[in-house]
Amino acid sequence: MISLSLACTATDRTRPLMEGRLQVPGADITFLPGEPEDIFRRALRDRAFDISELSMGSHIVTSARGDAPYIGVPVFLSRAFRHSAIYIRTDRGIKSAADLAGREIGLPEYQQTAALWVRGILRDHYGVDTKGISWRTGGERVAITLPEGFKVKPMGESLEEALAAGRIDALIAPRPPACFNTGSAPVARLFPDYRREEESWFRASGFFPIMHCLAVRKDVAERYPWLPVELFRAFSAAKAASLAEMSLVNVLRVSLPWIAAEAEAQSAIFGGNPWPYGFKRNRYEIAAMIRYAVEDGLAARQIEPEELFHPSVLDLTE
Repeated sequence: MISLSLACTATDRTRPLMEGRLQVPGADITFLPGEPEDIFRRALRDRAFDISELSMGSHIVTSARGDAPYIGVPVFLSRAFRHSAIYIRTDRGIKSAADLAGREIGLPEYQQTAALWVRGILRDHYGVDTKGISWRTGGERVAITLPEGFKVKPMGESLEEALAAGRIDALIAPRPPACFNTGSAPVARLFPDYRREEESWFRASGFFPIMHCLAVRKDVAERYPWLPVELFRAFSAAKAASLAEMSLVNVLRVSLPWIAAEAEAQSAIFGGNPWPYGFKRNRYEIAAMIRYAVEDGLAARQIEPEELFHPSVLDLTE
């Protein structure tokens, strides 16, 4: 048995392992639950964990420039549609995605995966020139260098306060800003019926946006080359257990009255597997993310999706 640390967010997909109901064969793992922002910062700056949940945006950036401290496992611990993450000032004449062109828009980090997806969607699906937008950031977890012509600079103040005061026109954020929740400023979602918009986009693209992957620090993967395969199998089993729990109706395991019916409906939309792991199943989507990173000026070079993941896991399926 080897002793390893693993940092990730506590979710229904990770708790079966965190609670010891399932194990990673050959490994005694100390789980370190936390919020993504802190985990990513410590993993990328300090290489603090043997195994870590990792931002796909940052993983692409560091892999493309050749200094990635981690190698990926195609276990996608976080996926999320992001049409709901675009908040606008309602006093700026913004009625559609096209109206974001040329605006000043805040986002926590330019390399943030949610922002990467939103920019890609705006370009591909709505025809918005994202290079013509002035992006105002809250800072970056790892340094980035952009080519000339990209208008990206720190805000120098709270992005939420800037939105509330009208110093930016819109904000891309995975969490609703306080002024939206309280109604204290003229702020609304760009897509009020965001679920309908997201389902329409999913049917057009086939993408359920990948946010985070599981990753092993490279020196650990070199020392234990069998580990990525065992991690993939263990996390796949944990996810299968969580999905099975949602369909139980004798005692609801999730505090939503119609969770079983909702699980059935979403399974139908997603073709039976709403949360797919595995490289081959997701290769096309990962390639799109790399393209977005290149178009955003984030990726120093065009890389193949295979470069992001350990060779031993490329052919694994659930």
